[in-house]
Amino acid sequence: MIENFIAKLQNDAFLTLETTPMHEPSFEPIIQKVAQFGLDKKVDGFSTTDNPLARLKYNSLFGALRLQNAFDKPVISTMSMRDRNKVALQSDLLGANEHELRTILCLTGDPASASDQPSLKGVFEGNSTLLLDIIKCFNAGIDYSGKPFKTAPKAIYPFAVCNAHANVPKNLIKKMRAKVEHGALGIITQPVYSIDNAKMLLELLKNAKAGLQSAPNTQLILGFFPIVRLRTAQFLAAHVPGIHVPSEWMEKLTKAKKISEEEERKVGFELSIRTFRELQAVHPKIHLMSANNFELISDILR
Repeated sequence: MIENFIAKLQNDAFLTLETTPMHEPSFEPIIQKVAQFGLDKKVDGFSTTDNPLARLKYNSLFGALRLQNAFDKPVISTMSMRDRNKVALQSDLLGANEHELRTILCLTGDPASASDQPSLKGVFEGNSTLLLDIIKCFNAGIDYSGKPFKTAPKAIYPFAVCNAHANVPKNLIKKMRAKVEHGALGIITQPVYSIDNAKMLLELLKNAKAGLQSAPNTQLILGFFPIVRLRTAQFLAAHVPGIHVPSEWMEKLTKAKKISEEEERKVGFELSIRTFRELQAVHPKIHLMSANNFELISDILR
């Protein structure tokens, strides 16, 4: 199952759906919502987030295991550097490996200062490239200290992330190149809202890979977050680094909102579905995000 998933990423159209575990002791409501809208039949796999904004949620790896067992579909499990030292990172990877959680999204993580937990301290023994390096060691049959395992772990397939926009494109190339050099097989971008942005990112990754002899065949996966409300567009544009929401979206949503909430949603949905289909035509490797608005995702994929 996992190897077929990676082969599809390398050679075919590829579609994944992000799920965000809740501030609850159960993952079941997400399982039920995914099943309700039949999304497991419309995507190639899922992902689970790992305490985004350093706010307490259900564990990403346990959520991934629940999804994978429920739908027999691969799940990209996010692991943040913020909450684990080298021992915890490797211990989690070992446990996940036995349960076939072998696609790992490596994140540095949001700062602890954003947390909803009192006096939270971040660990940050390194950024996401450290986790990529740990996975390289595991795939070579050793832990990060160089000690061999008696039984080699099953192959782990690492993913990474990058911004979708930068005022200085060379900075994005530098970050992409680092992820490629450290072994990322897929780079998932922040949400993309224009074909020009998508084409730019594809060209930047091409430049980042240029001249690398032993790099993996890293694939770009375009992030996409449907927008049906002006406040969502404003939040993404103003508060989430690395995202560019085109002025056309802002103008049309502002005009529609003055008419009615229904018109606002209609205009946002039309912009979203048009852009999603255009992105698929340009580069059919997409990661859908929705803050668990699975009904909206179902409408986009209908």
